[in-house]
Amino acid sequence: QECSKKQKNDDTQSTSVDALSSNDGFEEKNEFHTLANAKILLSDCLACDNCMTSEEGARVFQQNQKELFRILNLNKKCDTSKHKVLAVSICPQSLPYFAAKFNLSVNDAAKRLCGFLKSLGVHYVFDTTIAADFSILESQREFVQRYQRRNQDEHALPMFASACPGWIRYAERVLTNLVTSHICTAKSPQQIMGSLVKGYFARQQNLSPDKIFHVIVAPCYDKKLEALREDFYTALYNSQEVDCVLTSGEIVQIMEQKNVSMKDVTEVAVDSLFDEIKEGDVVRHDGKRSDGYLEHIFKHAAKELFGVDVKEITYKALKNKDFQEVTLEKDGETVLRFAAAYGFRNIQNMVLKLKKGKFLYHFVEVLACPGGCLNGKGQAQTEDGKPDKALLNQMEEVYAAIPVRLPETNLHVQRMYHDWLEGVDSRKVQETLHTKYSAVNQTASNLDIKW
Repeated sequence: QECSKKQKNDDTQSTSVDALSSNDGFEEKNEFHTLANAKILLSDCLACDNCMTSEEGARVFQQNQKELFRILNLNKKCDTSKHKVLAVSICPQSLPYFAAKFNLSVNDAAKRLCGFLKSLGVHYVFDTTIAADFSILESQREFVQRYQRRNQDEHALPMFASACPGWIRYAERVLTNLVTSHICTAKSPQQIMGSLVKGYFARQQNLSPDKIFHVIVAPCYDKKLEALREDFYTALYNSQEVDCVLTSGEIVQIMEQKNVSMKDVTEVAVDSLFDEIKEGDVVRHDGKRSDGYLEHIFKHAAKELFGVDVKEITYKALKNKDFQEVTLEKDGETVLRFAAAYGFRNIQNMVLKLKKGKFLYHFVEVLACPGGCLNGKGQAQTEDGKPDKALLNQMEEVYAAIPVRLPETNLHVQRMYHDWLEGVDSRKVQETLHTKYSAVNQTASNLDIKW
């Protein structure tokens, strides 16, 4: 069985939006019409026909600029009962793209992107770093708990990170419960942000969740698939936690078609989920190309389990630069062994080792894109679909220069655990910040795919 992820077939795998979303009911001519009809192509990075049904494909393709402009146009009409509060949340790995592409500092890029979105009619623009704070904190706690019960529960370790939707989709659709039972149950930052906007923020604003239209700006297309998951849907309000995902590249397409340059846009401070205050300077987590799950969980586990304060982490590259490991030794014994596995070749090798019982790692940060989240196919590609290496290098420099803030030091997060989530170990934390991953199609031969 050949995996179709190896193949590059733009004709069959990169179908245009118009072919799949012609029945969305938005045919009225308006000021957004030209933009709405832009052809958005889904990259063949991860969501190939091995892992995605035709129905899912159609729903993914409907998450494009046309859907955003449908809501913007709706809000311009007189019937206020149908108006939506439009909120856009921006992933931290998207900001370096805008900064590098337009030769701006990351703080200027954030403010100008906010200004541009608000000029379109967006009401609130948020930074999803706070959602990653929650995701990392919950992942840290879960790892320590799994480690402590490793001798009683054969599925406790290794633990795989759950933040990458491409990896999750592949694990659920192609791999078996051999893998899915090891995936951390903490929601990804995107979906925690959905809970924050449609839960916490909606309550603060005295709004019903279905009155908010929540858009995520993200580096990759697979986050569109993630937004469609049934476990991220609230039946009571007929509302998804995330209504639409647009890639960084799709936002730039809007700018280009409106003939707007980021340097000409008025700077507007990014909104906060809390009252009327605004966000300050951009911060990131302690990872080179991602949200830093490996580094944060490693340091936390070293302290909690072995009383060791790890200041700096030393990576050891193995077969390639996208497969690296980190170890902790105490009294001459290796007590923690973590790995970062980026890209499907490394993921496949990792899974085969797990199947053969030769897996030595306690935790693996798994990301489907080679090079990590900054290299998402929704922002780090040239027009002909090839990686833009020069731009990616600039993005990595920009990202590395952003100051690091530990999730534990975010006072807003601590307050929300207490006031909104009813305590760190509450049932509401499990319901709001966690989910469950399980195999959908279990096929024995799938672990033997030729790569």
